[in-house]
Amino acid sequence: MDTDAYDTWDVHLWVLPVPGDVSESSLDLSVLDEEERRRMAALVHRRDRTLYGFAHLALRAVLSRATGVAPGALRFTRAPCPCCAKPHGRPVLASGSTEFSLSHSRDLVLIGVAPVPIGVDAEPVPAAEVAEQLAELLHPSECGEVEAAAPEDRPAVFARLWARKEAYLKGLGTGLGRDLAADDVRGDLPGWHLTDLPVATTHAGAVAVNSPAPRTVRVHRALPA
Repeated sequence: MDTDAYDTWDVHLWVLPVPGDVSESSLDLSVLDEEERRRMAALVHRRDRTLYGFAHLALRAVLSRATGVAPGALRFTRAPCPCCAKPHGRPVLASGSTEFSLSHSRDLVLIGVAPVPIGVDAEPVPAAEVAEQLAELLHPSECGEVEAAAPEDRPAVFARLWARKEAYLKGLGTGLGRDLAADDVRGDLPGWHLTDLPVATTHAGAVAVNSPAPRTVRVHRALPA
């Protein structure tokens, strides 16, 4: 549902295709911090740098709307990793006022904001051979679901499960450091509610929210004014 209303108790999602006329040189990168500019500059391909820059500018615009802090004044840090307690868990605002998650893939950006830990992911539907190879890394029940699908449907089934998996692991803060076969994400998990997102015909999307019950999800398809 598209809405301009912003309720801080809801889960808000922004699904943002990168406009075709956006280029690296057209982006105003002045609000990005030193670490963001360093990471962007390290990307080899211009398309990847443009996607990174657009995604992080969009994230700052969204978080500015959510917190009332100017985009360039937002400061980021890392939560402790659940696996080792070192400071390389999920990215968080230094103020700790709002939880968020960011995913960008090809020409699509997905941003989630919530009052509780959240993870989002957008995954392009892969080639059939890639889906079959990577499915073997998943939980046995997930792998079985991919194998049980008709051959022409397996890439989409895999992409849906992989997006749910990554969204959950990003919400936890472990990323792919957690065994991909450890959790069956076909349904909800203890303390977490997982939802599929219709982001694009070429992608599968998912959101994982640290809430045992569903929360109202509001989908926006344009950046806040």
